[in-house]
Amino acid sequence: MKVLAAMSGGVDSAVAAARAAEAGHEVTGVHLALSRNPASYRSGARGCCTIEDSNDARRAADVIGIPFYVWDMSERFHADVVEDFMDEYAAGRTPNPCLRCNEKIKFAAVLDRALALGFDAVATGHYAQLREGPDGLVEMHRAADAGKDQSYVLGVLDQDQLRHSLFPLGDTPKAQVREEAAARGLLVADKPDSHDICFVADGDNAGWLREKLGDRAPNHGGDIVDDATGEVLGRHAGTYGYTIGQRKGLRIGTPAPDGRPRFVLDIEPVSATVRVGPRERLAVTRLRGIRPRWCGTVPTALEGSGVTVQLRAHGEEHRARVVVSLDGPDTEVEVELLDPAYGIAPGQAVVVYDGTRVVGSATIAATERVPA
Repeated sequence: MKVLAAMSGGVDSAVAAARAAEAGHEVTGVHLALSRNPASYRSGARGCCTIEDSNDARRAADVIGIPFYVWDMSERFHADVVEDFMDEYAAGRTPNPCLRCNEKIKFAAVLDRALALGFDAVATGHYAQLREGPDGLVEMHRAADAGKDQSYVLGVLDQDQLRHSLFPLGDTPKAQVREEAAARGLLVADKPDSHDICFVADGDNAGWLREKLGDRAPNHGGDIVDDATGEVLGRHAGTYGYTIGQRKGLRIGTPAPDGRPRFVLDIEPVSATVRVGPRERLAVTRLRGIRPRWCGTVPTALEGSGVTVQLRAHGEEHRARVVVSLDGPDTEVEVELLDPAYGIAPGQAVVVYDGTRVVGSATIAATERVPA
């Protein structure tokens, strides 16, 4: 089988490419250039789109003994991931750019190009497992290493994409992957994992958004308001600097009457208002998802002890009942959380599981909280 190995420059993708080649596949490595000026995104080993990462990927391909190319995906990445990130924050929502990158870049633009060039599949270093289900469809399951499981950010993949994907590391603990990399002579064996958002140079999301969005109305400056009393507690420089559930960095001079910390409860970009209150007001019991993507057959309802949802990339699982309905031309997903979740924001993804199997995902459009 002809396999295109996406090589980010890190240890995971390098070992995944090596395993694909060792399995007898005809493997070609490719590094995605996500910025025409990599220094404007990240430097050092913190991201996955720097000049250093490209060189690390090339050296790994040489050690493995496979051809290697660099594909320029900068324009597509900026339009589909970076601009989307800015637009979502400007609208008061909290996006997940890694999930968007998987959907739009790695398993859409890259996979489409790979298939057009005659490749049969794309291999990546993601931690998830693929199995053939009893109905003949490809199922995606959580990784064996629960601490590194990345099935949440892959929950946007549909059946056709899964059929052309390989995740060689899904059954292996991360520590073992590093040991294997060292044994194979890969210099990235001890390279630190990437963290945060690859295109935010210093990890300061709020500062990056402030620089990029500038004084884009109506988000430039507004009030921080106590949700219960309506009292103005302070001013902010832009709603895009806040996310629901945020506690730190509020810079509120007036303490709460009970002395407890306040959290961001709501963000209103039109009025440029940030509402704050106690943690218990963050408890969400229901949510509505839009633009669902299903890994296999579209469900109508899911319930039972094995049905859970995950609401953050490394968040806990929540027992849930899930109902899929058509509202006019659009499919919506209604989720009842049997265990309340805290700090859930519109724009985040809800990924639905049945046991370890990923059913699909949707974008959170609205939440319903425990009454005050």
